[in-house]
Amino acid sequence: MANAKDDRATPPPLPEPLAVAVADSHTHLDMQSGSPAEGLAKAASVGVTAVVQVGCDVPGSRWAASLAEEFEQVHAAVALHPNEAPRIFLGDPDGWSGQQRPAGGAAALDAALAEIDALAALPQVRAVGETGLDYFRTGPEGVDIQKESFRRHIEIAKRHGKALVIHDRDAHEDVIAVLLEEGAPERTVFHCYSGDAPMAKICAEHGWYLSFAGPVTFKANQPLRDALAVTPLDRVLVETDAPFLTPHPYRGRPNAPYLIPVTVRSMAATLDLHEDELATAIAANTARAFGY
Repeated sequence: MANAKDDRATPPPLPEPLAVAVADSHTHLDMQSGSPAEGLAKAASVGVTAVVQVGCDVPGSRWAASLAEEFEQVHAAVALHPNEAPRIFLGDPDGWSGQQRPAGGAAALDAALAEIDALAALPQVRAVGETGLDYFRTGPEGVDIQKESFRRHIEIAKRHGKALVIHDRDAHEDVIAVLLEEGAPERTVFHCYSGDAPMAKICAEHGWYLSFAGPVTFKANQPLRDALAVTPLDRVLVETDAPFLTPHPYRGRPNAPYLIPVTVRSMAATLDLHEDELATAIAANTARAFGY
């Protein structure tokens, strides 16, 4: 039993490098072991030469902006995660965020969004996100707060001309409805796409980007591969969401940007493309989506 636990804590080995460099469109270096410089160097050694560092709250968004200022290959995204907004407003008595905050109400949410707005104006901040809706972790009492926060993030992204990064968990129809009601930014990215093929076609009709993570490699997720198969090649991105969602065959072990080649190769097999062709498309798509 101890050996199994030890194995789950062991980082997977370095994959064979990609011949065509790509970007990890969504990662959380602040949640990974080792220094950011070490993680970036490890990624670069296998052909992952850029990353989008994503903030989930005000401190994390500040950190993302700071890291992107320090490292040219890092691009920042800043936001209040959909689960963060209700906890600012309603409080966090169970300590889910590690902060055990009291209820702050509308004033606290306004103050937090004002900080996100200020960060979004910075040149190294390429996106507003991850924002959206999450009905898995936040209960019914938080839905209206999530929607209000989501709408305000959309406005911030459009006003600053930045990409919008969507977190959508168990909320597909409502996410699309809010985007259409508010008018999605010109560059909108569904992070860790989790919808089916019909939803992917809807996203494609609106020119939205779909970013695929480790789950697309899992055997049970054929509907996700079907969604990938109907997504226009010029709208496909790849990500780790590290340290989460490690691709097969390393599921359950620590994820990091250097594992992007594993997911790219799985996606290339699904699409019956040479990995270089897919990597070339992904590299161009990511630069276009995030404006770098």
